[in-house]
Amino acid sequence: MNKIISTFAVGLLAAGLSSFGAAGSAAAGETWDMPTPYGDGNFHTVNIKAFADDVKAATNGALEINIHSAGSLFKHPEIKNAVRGGQVPIGEFLLSRLSNENPIFAVDSVPFLATDYDAAAKLWSVSREKTEALFDRQGLQVLFAVPWPPQGIYSNKDLNSVDDLKGLKFRAYNAATERIAQLAGAVPTQIELADIAQAFSTGRVEAMITSPSTGVNHKTWDFLSHFYHTQAWLPKNIVVVNKKAFAALDSEVQAAVLAAAKKAETRGWQASREETDKMVKILGDNGMKVSAPGAELQSGLQAIGKTMTDEWVAQAGADGVAILKAYGG
Repeated sequence: MNKIISTFAVGLLAAGLSSFGAAGSAAAGETWDMPTPYGDGNFHTVNIKAFADDVKAATNGALEINIHSAGSLFKHPEIKNAVRGGQVPIGEFLLSRLSNENPIFAVDSVPFLATDYDAAAKLWSVSREKTEALFDRQGLQVLFAVPWPPQGIYSNKDLNSVDDLKGLKFRAYNAATERIAQLAGAVPTQIELADIAQAFSTGRVEAMITSPSTGVNHKTWDFLSHFYHTQAWLPKNIVVVNKKAFAALDSEVQAAVLAAAKKAETRGWQASREETDKMVKILGDNGMKVSAPGAELQSGLQAIGKTMTDEWVAQAGADGVAILKAYGG
């Protein structure tokens, strides 16, 4: 099942055809297996299924993409290398998972650097070329990337400034959130996603930063009162294709895939915006106090972001400097 099923070339030989022609017809088709990490209801997966439908329609079935959602074919940490190794031709994963390979992969997750969708889009536009170059060296080609809803701060009290976070037990689930807690004077506390409700209910943790989607999924209104829509960062999922598999496609099929990818990126960003608006509204409708950070809190968060951006640049080197210069930061 992990091998690329390729019957397109055989079908052409049997039919004595040189291509499926301008009309996009073909005697036989090729099927690509595509692993994704998230379930069928997730907006990323919905968008990818629409991408697959677009490819099938544009090529008249010359290329079909079979989606294996929710880690059913490969687990999330395995997907990138499965595509790189040719076990599957295409896959989706969270881009910042590769931060240990190169800091450039995590520029979208530098806290308080890009704090709304327009800024995130600009950051992607100025970092895309270097991101694509890194994947190119691994035999991979970027098709499209779509952000998650932005990260916000949850608490059980008013936060008028960063000082109000001092001494609070702050949920940390990775190096970045632990560093935010440290810089804010909070106490970083390791809490897994599944344990959020119990941890807040028992006082093991008192504040956290995560997306509105996570807040809704865990019914945070049952144990928290405030959500600050800080839009701290907008991490992206990315879809890549194995370059050899892509190069083996007919040129017209390649063009169709690229056109569908461009459409999927535009559609996915809009879906992410809609997901954010929907989830933030649900938080408010269930009694949480939803607000943007005030000027003093925002200023303090930006100072934390400046420190963490400087630390990221120190790791990323000249490429990081170039991205920030192009971004305007």
